[in-house]
Amino acid sequence: MKNESGTKLELGKSPLQIDFEKFWKEGMLDWHGKMPERMVDDELEEAFWAQSMKKKTYKQTDDYAKKIYEKMKPHIPQDASCIEIGPGWGNYTFQLDEDVKSLTLVDGSESVLAYLKQYYESDASVQFVYSKWEEAQIEPHDVVVGVNCFYRMYEMKAALKKMDALAQKRAIIGLTTGPIQPHYVILDEQYGYEIKYPRRDYIAILNILYQLGIYADCEMTKLERTYRYDTLEQLYEAQSKKILSPQFELIHVKASLEPFITLEEGQYVYRHPFYAAIISWEPSNSHD
Repeated sequence: MKNESGTKLELGKSPLQIDFEKFWKEGMLDWHGKMPERMVDDELEEAFWAQSMKKKTYKQTDDYAKKIYEKMKPHIPQDASCIEIGPGWGNYTFQLDEDVKSLTLVDGSESVLAYLKQYYESDASVQFVYSKWEEAQIEPHDVVVGVNCFYRMYEMKAALKKMDALAQKRAIIGLTTGPIQPHYVILDEQYGYEIKYPRRDYIAILNILYQLGIYADCEMTKLERTYRYDTLEQLYEAQSKKILSPQFELIHVKASLEPFITLEEGQYVYRHPFYAAIISWEPSNSHD
């Protein structure tokens, strides 16, 4: 039996026998079975973040981040020391800084840390650690937080164990998740195209934690993503990139998108729902 990603799942096995870390690792491969260069090339990854940071305006964050943080906040004790893994452009950093006593930012990108440092140069309560999470030499803190920061982490069991070991009161993970844009489901089910469905997801992390003996809470939060385009041609091009089939008919793309497109102030707008999974747990060392 295979799931949507094509990964083989063995029937008759309990969740403790299935290798969910292997499932995670296989999901890192591209659609030709190869590891994407950005996953293994640190210089290429740094170049990506350097370009991304140049495009950011003052404290620019994603609209949905505030709603995700609202769900995370009740798990953060008052006056806590906090580690944030992979802060990126500060979607959660700026909010965390208002609610914790001290904040340690761990990131493998110099560009990311340089971007964030401009806001905290005189703030002694924020520390910056230039390191991959797997290699970071860091003391335990009350809380360890990581949101959408695991995409390059290959050894997920070790990464999660490290979160558990360094969190004294709470570990919190956030991951945005499906469903895929609805027109792709139409292209699959009605027109028979192969689609690049998401392969790595929160459920793998939840199951790896379960196999580590960590019984985490998981809360799903409904969000909405909005795409805006000046022309229909831009929309069709952008919203056909997940078609895996080598050839496709544009008329099918147009038909699949039609129910979801509105014209607003001269722009073509496509909205669709997606979710965030908030996974959190009391670390095992909190009972010591």
